Amino acid sequence: MRLKPTHWLFTLMLSTAAFAGGASAQEADHPSDKPMVVASDFGVAPWMVRGPNGPEGFGADLINEIGKDLGRPKVEIVDINFSGLFAALFAKRAEFLVNPLNLTVERSERMLYTEPLFSTGNGFIVRAADEMKSFEDLKGKAVAVNRGTISDTWATANAEKYGFEVQRYDVFPDTVQAVLTRRAFTALNEIPTTVYAASQNKAIKVGFKDFNGRNFAYAFRLEDTEYRNKVEAVIECMKLDGRLRKLHEKWYGAAPDAGSAIDTVYFGYGPPGFKGFEPTSHVPKCK
Repeated sequence: MRLKPTHWLFTLMLSTAAFAGGASAQEADHPSDKPMVVASDFGVAPWMVRGPNGPEGFGADLINEIGKDLGRPKVEIVDINFSGLFAALFAKRAEFLVNPLNLTVERSERMLYTEPLFSTGNGFIVRAADEMKSFEDLKGKAVAVNRGTISDTWATANAEKYGFEVQRYDVFPDTVQAVLTRRAFTALNEIPTTVYAASQNKAIKVGFKDFNGRNFAYAFRLEDTEYRNKVEAVIECMKLDGRLRKLHEKWYGAAPDAGSAIDTVYFGYGPPGFKGFEPTSHVPKCK
C-alpha cells in the first residue's frame, strides 16, 4: 500500500523520535562527559584488589584502558560483593559489570554479554613435587574446593566418576593450605586464580589445566546493545594491538595459553552461541 505524503511524514517523525529517544536513553545511562561507573568484587586477586591508591589489578588496568579509549574523563569502580552485583546492575548503580564473570546460558537470558575476553576452566594446584596429568590421577585422593563456586559444582558432579573425595572450604587460601599440609592432593579453582597463586608460592604449581570452554565476559543490561558493542570494539582493539596480552603477562606472570580469548577476536558482537549474540560483520576502528 502506498502511503499518502502526510502519512509518510508522520511515520518518519515517529521513527526519528524513536531513534532520538533511544539515543538519549543511551546517553543518560552512559554519559560521555561524566565518569564511567562500573562494578566489581574487589576480592579476586589479581583481577581486582584494593590497593593503597584505590583498586588495582588486571581488571582495574583493563577497564581504565577501555575508559580512555571511549573518551570518558574517568573510571569509577564500585566495590560490590559478588552476591549483590547483578542487583546493582539492574538498579543502574553501575553501567556494566567488570567482575571476572563466567559466561553461562542462564545468565545470558538476563544480561547482555560482550564476546569472551578471558578463557578459564578448571585449574588444579598441587605441591611442587607432585604430578597431575589427567583426571584419572585424582582417584583415591582428596580435592579441595571453595564452597559454592563453579569448581565446587564440577567436583560434586565428578567425584564418583573419577573416584575422589571433595573437601569444601569457605575461602580459596584455605584450599591451598589443605594442599600444603597434605590434607588434600589438589586445590581446584578457576585457571587464572590458580596460575596467580602458583606464581606467588614456589611450594605449589598448577599441575593440570582443563580449558573446558568457560570464559569471562563483561555483563550489561539487556537494553544496552549499542553500548555493549562500543565497549566490545575497544576490547577487540586491545586484543589486536597486544595490550590485553601484556596485561595478562603483567598480572598473571605468564603469557596466555594458545587459543585463549585474550588473543581471539570473535565474529559479530557478543558471545557466539549465547543469547544476545549479533552476527554482524564489523572491523573495529582502532586508534
